Amino acid sequence: MPSRVTLGVTGGIAAYKGAELTRLLQTRGYDVQVVMTRAAEQFIQPLTFAALTGHKVLTSLWDDTTNTAEGSIEHIAVAQATDLLLVAPATANTLAKFAHGLADDFLSTLYLATTAPTIVAPAMNVNMLHHPATQANLATLRARNVTIVEADAGYLACGMTGDGRLADLNLIVEAVEQALHPKHDLTSETVLITAGGTREPLDPVRFLGNRSSGKMGYALAEAALTRGAKVVLISAPTALTPPTGCEFVPIVEAEEMHRAVLEHLPRATIVIAAAAVADFRPTAVAPDKIKRSGNLSLTLVPTEDIVAAAVDQRRPGTRVIAFAAETTLDLAAARQKLARKGADAIVLNDISLPGLGFDSDSNAAVWITPDAQADLPATTKRLLADRILDQTLALPLPSKL
Repeated sequence: MPSRVTLGVTGGIAAYKGAELTRLLQTRGYDVQVVMTRAAEQFIQPLTFAALTGHKVLTSLWDDTTNTAEGSIEHIAVAQATDLLLVAPATANTLAKFAHGLADDFLSTLYLATTAPTIVAPAMNVNMLHHPATQANLATLRARNVTIVEADAGYLACGMTGDGRLADLNLIVEAVEQALHPKHDLTSETVLITAGGTREPLDPVRFLGNRSSGKMGYALAEAALTRGAKVVLISAPTALTPPTGCEFVPIVEAEEMHRAVLEHLPRATIVIAAAAVADFRPTAVAPDKIKRSGNLSLTLVPTEDIVAAAVDQRRPGTRVIAFAAETTLDLAAARQKLARKGADAIVLNDISLPGLGFDSDSNAAVWITPDAQADLPATTKRLLADRILDQTLALPLPSKL
Protein backbone atom coordinates (compact mmCIF):
# COMPACT_ATOMS: atom_id res chain seq x y z
CA MET A 1 0.00 0.00 0.00
CA PRO A 2 1.46 3.43 -0.95
CA SER A 3 2.24 5.91 1.77
CA ARG A 4 -0.49 8.50 2.33
CA VAL A 5 0.67 12.14 2.14
CA THR A 6 -1.86 14.70 3.29
CA LEU A 7 -1.20 17.93 1.42
CA GLY A 8 -2.43 21.07 3.14
CA VAL A 9 -2.93 24.00 0.76
CA THR A 10 -3.37 27.43 2.32
CA GLY A 11 -4.36 30.85 1.00
CA GLY A 12 -1.47 32.30 -0.93
CA ILE A 13 -0.83 32.88 -4.61
CA ALA A 14 1.48 29.85 -4.60
CA ALA A 15 -1.57 27.66 -3.97
CA TYR A 16 -1.77 27.07 -7.71
CA LYS A 17 1.53 25.17 -7.48
CA GLY A 18 -0.24 22.60 -5.32
CA ALA A 19 -1.54 20.88 -8.45
CA GLU A 20 1.97 20.31 -9.80
CA LEU A 21 3.21 19.30 -6.35
CA THR A 22 0.42 16.73 -6.17
CA ARG A 23 1.54 15.23 -9.49
CA LEU A 24 5.19 15.12 -8.38
CA LEU A 25 4.21 13.28 -5.20
CA GLN A 26 2.12 10.85 -7.21
CA THR A 27 5.02 10.10 -9.56
CA ARG A 28 6.97 9.03 -6.47
CA GLY A 29 4.19 6.58 -5.63
CA TYR A 30 2.42 8.51 -2.87
CA ASP A 31 -1.34 8.53 -2.33
CA VAL A 32 -2.21 12.21 -1.89
CA GLN A 33 -5.12 13.52 0.18
CA VAL A 34 -5.63 17.28 -0.13
CA VAL A 35 -6.91 19.54 2.65
CA MET A 36 -7.63 23.17 1.74
CA THR A 37 -8.31 26.22 3.84
CA ARG A 38 -11.18 28.54 2.88
CA ALA A 39 -8.65 31.15 1.76
CA ALA A 40 -6.94 28.63 -0.54
CA GLU A 41 -10.24 28.15 -2.37
CA GLN A 42 -9.98 31.77 -3.52
CA PHE A 43 -6.88 30.83 -5.55
CA ILE A 44 -7.63 27.32 -6.84
CA GLN A 45 -10.77 25.19 -6.89
CA PRO A 46 -11.06 21.97 -4.84
CA LEU A 47 -12.30 20.22 -7.99
CA THR A 48 -8.79 20.47 -9.45
CA PHE A 49 -7.31 18.44 -6.60
CA ALA A 50 -10.24 16.02 -6.52
CA ALA A 51 -9.72 15.25 -10.20
CA LEU A 52 -5.96 14.74 -9.71
CA THR A 53 -6.14 12.60 -6.57
CA GLY A 54 -9.46 10.75 -6.90
CA HIS A 55 -10.21 11.75 -3.31
CA LYS A 56 -12.70 14.16 -1.82
CA VAL A 57 -10.95 17.42 -0.97
CA LEU A 58 -11.43 18.33 2.68
CA THR A 59 -12.23 22.00 3.20
CA SER A 60 -14.26 22.30 6.39
CA LEU A 61 -14.99 20.68 9.71
CA TRP A 62 -18.65 21.33 8.97
CA ASP A 63 -20.08 19.70 5.87
CA ASP A 64 -23.06 17.61 4.89
CA THR A 65 -21.82 14.57 6.79
CA THR A 66 -21.31 16.19 10.17
CA ASN A 67 -24.68 14.91 11.43
CA THR A 68 -23.20 11.43 11.33
CA ALA A 69 -20.71 9.87 13.71
CA GLU A 70 -18.28 9.42 10.84
CA GLY A 71 -18.43 13.05 9.77
CA SER A 72 -18.00 14.43 13.27
CA ILE A 73 -14.57 12.86 13.66
CA GLU A 74 -13.35 12.99 10.06
CA HIS A 75 -10.28 15.01 11.02
CA ILE A 76 -9.29 12.26 13.47
CA ALA A 77 -9.69 9.59 10.81
CA VAL A 78 -7.55 11.54 8.37
CA ALA A 79 -4.97 12.20 11.10
CA GLN A 80 -4.67 8.49 11.81
CA ALA A 81 -4.55 7.48 8.15
CA THR A 82 -1.85 9.90 7.03
CA ASP A 83 1.82 8.96 7.00
CA LEU A 84 2.99 12.55 6.59
CA LEU A 85 1.42 16.01 6.71
CA LEU A 86 2.82 18.46 4.16
CA VAL A 87 1.64 22.09 4.09
CA ALA A 88 2.66 23.92 0.91
CA PRO A 89 2.27 26.80 0.64
CA ALA A 90 2.15 27.59 4.35
CA THR A 91 0.98 31.13 5.05
CA ALA A 92 1.95 33.24 8.05
CA ASN A 93 -1.55 32.72 9.44
CA THR A 94 -1.32 28.93 9.26
CA LEU A 95 2.17 28.91 10.80
CA ALA A 96 0.82 31.02 13.67
CA LYS A 97 -2.07 28.62 14.22
CA PHE A 98 0.25 25.62 14.27
CA ALA A 99 2.74 27.29 16.62
CA HIS A 100 0.07 28.39 19.10
CA GLY A 101 -2.13 25.30 18.96
CA LEU A 102 -5.16 27.00 17.45
CA ALA A 103 -7.65 24.64 15.80
CA ASP A 104 -10.42 26.52 14.03
CA ASP A 105 -10.46 24.74 10.65
CA PHE A 106 -9.84 21.27 9.26
CA LEU A 107 -6.12 21.75 8.57
CA SER A 108 -5.17 23.24 11.95
CA THR A 109 -7.24 20.62 13.75
CA LEU A 110 -5.61 17.88 11.70
CA TYR A 111 -2.15 19.19 12.62
CA LEU A 112 -2.94 18.85 16.33
CA ALA A 113 -4.52 15.44 15.89
CA THR A 114 -1.82 13.71 13.85
CA THR A 115 1.36 12.13 15.16
CA ALA A 116 2.79 11.79 11.65
CA PRO A 117 5.85 13.82 10.59
CA THR A 118 4.98 17.35 9.51
CA ILE A 119 6.67 19.44 6.82
CA VAL A 120 5.81 23.07 6.08
CA ALA A 121 6.96 25.16 3.13
CA PRO A 122 6.37 28.86 3.89
CA ALA A 123 5.40 31.29 1.14
CA MET A 124 4.49 34.93 1.76
CA ASN A 125 5.58 38.55 1.43
CA VAL A 126 9.21 39.13 2.42
CA ASN A 127 8.30 41.49 5.27
CA MET A 128 5.74 39.03 6.63
CA LEU A 129 8.32 36.25 6.53
CA HIS A 130 10.93 38.28 8.39
CA HIS A 131 8.53 39.74 10.94
CA PRO A 132 9.63 38.70 14.45
CA ALA A 133 6.27 37.01 15.05
CA THR A 134 6.63 34.76 11.99
CA GLN A 135 10.26 33.99 12.80
CA ALA A 136 9.30 33.10 16.38
CA ASN A 137 6.55 30.81 15.10
CA LEU A 138 8.98 29.07 12.76
CA ALA A 139 11.45 28.64 15.63
CA THR A 140 8.70 27.10 17.77
CA LEU A 141 7.79 24.64 15.02
CA ARG A 142 11.44 23.67 14.48
CA ALA A 143 11.74 22.97 18.21
CA ARG A 144 8.77 20.62 17.85
CA ASN A 145 10.56 18.71 15.06
CA VAL A 146 8.49 20.18 12.25
CA THR A 147 10.63 20.24 9.09
CA ILE A 148 10.79 23.67 7.45
CA VAL A 149 11.54 23.80 3.71
CA GLU A 150 12.84 27.35 3.60
CA ALA A 151 11.35 29.86 1.19
CA ASP A 152 13.34 30.93 -1.86
CA ALA A 153 14.43 34.46 -2.66
CA GLY A 154 13.28 36.16 -5.85
CA TYR A 155 10.55 38.25 -7.40
CA LEU A 156 7.32 37.93 -5.41
CA ALA A 157 3.72 38.21 -6.57
CA CYS A 158 3.31 41.38 -4.50
CA GLY A 159 5.92 43.09 -6.67
CA MET A 160 8.68 43.02 -4.06
CA THR A 161 11.94 41.11 -4.31
CA GLY A 162 13.29 39.02 -1.46
CA ASP A 163 12.70 35.89 0.57
CA GLY A 164 9.21 34.46 0.55
CA ARG A 165 8.76 32.54 -2.68
CA LEU A 166 7.67 28.91 -2.31
CA ALA A 167 10.67 26.60 -2.41
CA ASP A 168 11.39 24.60 -5.54
CA LEU A 169 8.85 21.79 -5.67
CA ASN A 170 11.55 19.16 -6.16
CA LEU A 171 13.16 20.24 -2.88
CA ILE A 172 9.80 19.86 -1.15
CA VAL A 173 9.36 16.36 -2.58
CA GLU A 174 12.93 15.54 -1.52
CA ALA A 175 12.04 16.53 2.05
CA VAL A 176 9.04 14.19 1.91
CA GLU A 177 11.22 11.36 0.62
CA GLN A 178 13.75 11.82 3.40
CA ALA A 179 11.05 11.92 6.07
CA LEU A 180 9.25 8.81 4.85
CA HIS A 181 12.17 6.80 3.51
CA PRO A 182 15.27 7.70 5.51
CA LYS A 183 18.50 6.17 4.29
CA HIS A 184 20.49 3.73 6.42
CA ASP A 185 23.65 3.68 4.36
CA LEU A 186 26.09 4.84 7.05
CA THR A 187 25.64 2.01 9.54
CA SER A 188 29.25 0.88 9.08
CA GLU A 189 30.72 4.39 9.27
CA THR A 190 32.12 6.49 12.07
CA VAL A 191 31.78 10.14 11.07
CA LEU A 192 33.92 12.76 12.78
CA ILE A 193 32.45 16.25 12.33
CA THR A 194 33.81 19.62 13.44
CA ALA A 195 31.41 22.52 13.94
CA GLY A 196 31.12 26.08 15.19
CA GLY A 197 33.62 28.91 15.30
CA THR A 198 36.73 28.65 17.47
CA ARG A 199 37.64 31.45 19.88
CA GLU A 200 41.25 32.58 20.36
CA PRO A 201 41.61 34.51 23.65
CA LEU A 202 43.20 37.94 23.87
CA ASP A 203 42.66 38.30 27.61
CA PRO A 204 40.25 36.77 30.17
CA VAL A 205 37.38 38.78 28.59
CA ARG A 206 37.98 39.13 24.86
CA PHE A 207 38.69 36.75 22.01
CA LEU A 208 39.17 36.62 18.25
CA GLY A 209 36.28 34.73 16.67
CA ASN A 210 33.87 34.59 13.78
CA ARG A 211 30.13 34.52 13.08
CA SER A 212 29.73 30.77 12.57
CA SER A 213 26.57 29.48 14.26
CA GLY A 214 27.54 25.81 13.94
CA LYS A 215 24.23 24.99 12.23
CA MET A 216 25.82 23.33 9.19
CA GLY A 217 27.99 21.04 11.29
CA TYR A 218 25.13 20.13 13.59
CA ALA A 219 22.89 19.43 10.58
CA LEU A 220 25.57 17.10 9.24
CA ALA A 221 25.72 15.32 12.58
CA GLU A 222 21.94 14.91 12.66
CA ALA A 223 21.85 13.64 9.08
CA ALA A 224 24.66 11.13 9.67
CA LEU A 225 22.96 9.83 12.83
CA THR A 226 19.67 9.42 10.96
CA ARG A 227 21.48 7.36 8.34
CA GLY A 228 22.90 5.01 10.96
CA ALA A 229 26.41 6.36 11.53
CA LYS A 230 28.32 6.64 14.76
CA VAL A 231 29.02 10.35 15.08
CA VAL A 232 31.72 12.23 16.96
CA LEU A 233 30.84 15.94 17.02
CA ILE A 234 33.73 18.20 18.00
CA SER A 235 32.23 21.63 18.51
CA ALA A 236 33.34 25.12 19.37
CA PRO A 237 30.84 27.14 21.46
CA THR A 238 27.37 27.49 19.88
CA ALA A 239 23.81 28.10 21.04
CA LEU A 240 22.78 24.70 19.67
CA THR A 241 21.87 21.45 21.42
CA PRO A 242 23.95 18.49 20.18
CA PRO A 243 21.88 15.87 18.35
CA THR A 244 20.81 13.00 20.56
CA GLY A 245 23.03 9.98 20.07
CA CYS A 246 26.26 11.65 19.03
CA GLU A 247 29.50 11.62 21.01
CA PHE A 248 29.90 15.29 21.85
CA VAL A 249 33.33 16.84 22.40
CA PRO A 250 33.16 20.55 23.37
CA ILE A 251 36.22 22.70 22.71
CA VAL A 252 36.93 26.43 22.54
CA GLU A 253 40.24 27.13 20.80
CA ALA A 254 41.70 25.91 17.50
CA GLU A 255 44.51 24.12 19.33
CA GLU A 256 41.94 22.18 21.39
CA MET A 257 40.05 21.22 18.24
CA HIS A 258 43.31 20.09 16.63
CA ARG A 259 44.08 17.79 19.57
CA ALA A 260 40.51 16.44 19.70
CA VAL A 261 40.44 15.64 15.99
CA LEU A 262 43.73 13.75 16.14
CA GLU A 263 42.59 11.91 19.28
CA HIS A 264 39.41 10.61 17.63
CA LEU A 265 40.80 10.27 14.10
CA PRO A 266 41.98 6.62 14.37
CA ARG A 267 38.41 5.31 14.50
CA ALA A 268 36.90 7.70 11.94
CA THR A 269 36.01 6.49 8.45
CA ILE A 270 34.75 9.92 7.36
CA VAL A 271 35.97 13.33 8.53
CA ILE A 272 33.90 16.42 7.69
CA ALA A 273 35.58 19.64 8.79
CA ALA A 274 32.64 22.06 8.85
CA ALA A 275 34.01 24.23 11.68
CA ALA A 276 35.09 27.81 11.05
CA VAL A 277 38.52 27.58 12.60
CA ALA A 278 40.42 30.78 13.34
CA ASP A 279 43.43 31.12 11.03
CA PHE A 280 45.46 33.08 13.59
CA ARG A 281 45.90 33.35 17.36
CA PRO A 282 47.68 36.00 19.48
CA THR A 283 51.27 35.19 20.36
CA ALA A 284 50.45 35.93 24.00
CA VAL A 285 47.30 36.09 26.12
CA ALA A 286 47.14 38.95 28.61
CA PRO A 287 46.62 37.66 32.17
CA ASP A 288 44.25 40.53 32.99
CA LYS A 289 41.71 42.49 31.00
CA ILE A 290 43.44 44.84 28.57
CA LYS A 291 42.58 48.43 29.49
CA ARG A 292 41.46 50.98 26.93
CA SER A 293 44.48 53.25 26.43
CA GLY A 294 44.84 54.32 22.81
CA ASN A 295 45.85 52.19 19.86
CA LEU A 296 46.51 48.50 20.39
CA SER A 297 48.71 46.31 18.21
CA LEU A 298 48.42 42.53 18.14
CA THR A 299 50.98 40.04 16.93
CA LEU A 300 49.30 36.95 15.50
CA VAL A 301 50.64 33.54 14.50
CA PRO A 302 48.93 30.90 12.35
CA THR A 303 46.85 28.21 14.02
CA GLU A 304 47.21 24.52 13.21
CA ASP A 305 45.88 23.31 9.85
CA ILE A 306 43.47 20.72 11.20
CA VAL A 307 42.36 19.36 7.83
CA ALA A 308 45.93 18.91 6.57
CA ALA A 309 46.82 17.12 9.81
CA ALA A 310 43.81 14.81 9.47
CA VAL A 311 44.76 13.99 5.88
CA ASP A 312 48.35 13.30 6.91
CA GLN A 313 47.45 11.03 9.85
CA ARG A 314 44.27 9.29 8.63
CA ARG A 315 44.19 5.57 8.20
CA PRO A 316 43.73 4.11 4.68
CA GLY A 317 40.15 4.40 3.48
CA THR A 318 39.19 7.44 5.57
CA ARG A 319 37.60 10.19 3.49
CA VAL A 320 38.32 13.80 4.52
CA ILE A 321 36.01 16.63 3.47
CA ALA A 322 37.03 20.27 3.93
CA PHE A 323 34.87 23.39 3.95
CA ALA A 324 35.58 26.85 2.54
CA ALA A 325 33.31 29.69 3.66
CA GLU A 326 34.12 32.63 1.41
CA THR A 327 32.63 35.98 0.43
CA THR A 328 32.88 35.09 -3.28
CA LEU A 329 32.61 31.82 -5.17
CA ASP A 330 36.21 31.68 -6.31
CA LEU A 331 36.43 28.15 -7.70
CA ALA A 332 40.12 28.43 -8.57
CA ALA A 333 41.02 29.49 -5.02
CA ALA A 334 38.93 26.65 -3.62
CA ARG A 335 40.75 24.14 -5.82
CA GLN A 336 44.07 25.52 -4.64
CA LYS A 337 42.93 25.12 -1.04
CA LEU A 338 41.81 21.56 -1.76
CA ALA A 339 45.18 20.69 -3.27
CA ARG A 340 47.10 22.38 -0.45
CA LYS A 341 45.25 20.44 2.24
CA GLY A 342 45.12 17.15 0.34
CA ALA A 343 41.47 16.50 1.21
CA ASP A 344 39.22 14.33 -0.96
CA ALA A 345 36.69 17.14 -1.53
CA ILE A 346 35.91 20.66 -0.42
CA VAL A 347 32.52 22.28 0.10
CA LEU A 348 32.63 25.90 -1.08
CA ASN A 349 29.89 28.28 0.03
CA ASP A 350 29.42 32.03 -0.38
CA ILE A 351 28.42 33.39 3.03
CA SER A 352 27.72 36.85 1.61
CA LEU A 353 24.53 35.76 -0.18
CA PRO A 354 21.32 37.00 1.54
CA GLY A 355 19.62 34.34 3.62
CA LEU A 356 22.47 31.84 3.27
CA GLY A 357 25.55 30.93 5.27
CA PHE A 358 26.33 32.15 8.78
CA ASP A 359 23.40 32.23 11.23
CA SER A 360 20.95 31.10 8.52
CA ASP A 361 18.96 27.86 8.39
CA SER A 362 19.64 27.64 4.64
CA ASN A 363 22.77 27.22 2.59
CA ALA A 364 24.03 26.62 -0.94
CA ALA A 365 27.40 25.27 -1.97
CA VAL A 366 29.64 23.89 -4.67
CA TRP A 367 31.06 20.39 -4.15
CA ILE A 368 34.60 20.27 -5.53
CA THR A 369 36.90 17.29 -5.99
CA PRO A 370 40.29 17.22 -7.74
CA ASP A 371 38.66 16.31 -11.06
CA ALA A 372 35.00 17.39 -10.84
CA GLN A 373 32.51 19.75 -9.26
CA ALA A 374 28.75 19.85 -8.64
CA ASP A 375 26.40 22.63 -7.63
CA LEU A 376 24.43 22.05 -4.43
CA PRO A 377 21.49 24.50 -4.80
CA ALA A 378 20.05 26.54 -1.94
CA THR A 379 18.01 24.53 0.52
CA THR A 380 17.82 23.94 4.25
CA LYS A 381 21.09 23.05 5.92
CA ARG A 382 19.53 19.74 6.96
CA LEU A 383 18.74 18.80 3.35
CA LEU A 384 22.12 20.08 2.21
CA ALA A 385 23.75 17.87 4.83
CA ASP A 386 22.24 14.80 3.20
CA ARG A 387 23.47 15.92 -0.22
CA ILE A 388 26.98 16.34 1.16
CA LEU A 389 26.81 12.86 2.65
CA ASP A 390 25.57 11.46 -0.67
CA GLN A 391 28.53 13.05 -2.45
CA THR A 392 30.92 11.79 0.22
CA LEU A 393 29.78 8.19 -0.15
CA ALA A 394 30.24 8.43 -3.92
CA LEU A 395 33.94 9.26 -3.50
CA PRO A 396 36.47 6.49 -4.17
CA LEU A 397 38.13 5.21 -1.03
CA PRO A 398 41.55 6.84 -0.53
CA SER A 399 44.37 4.34 -0.03
CA LYS A 400 47.23 6.72 0.71
CA LEU A 401 48.23 7.24 4.32
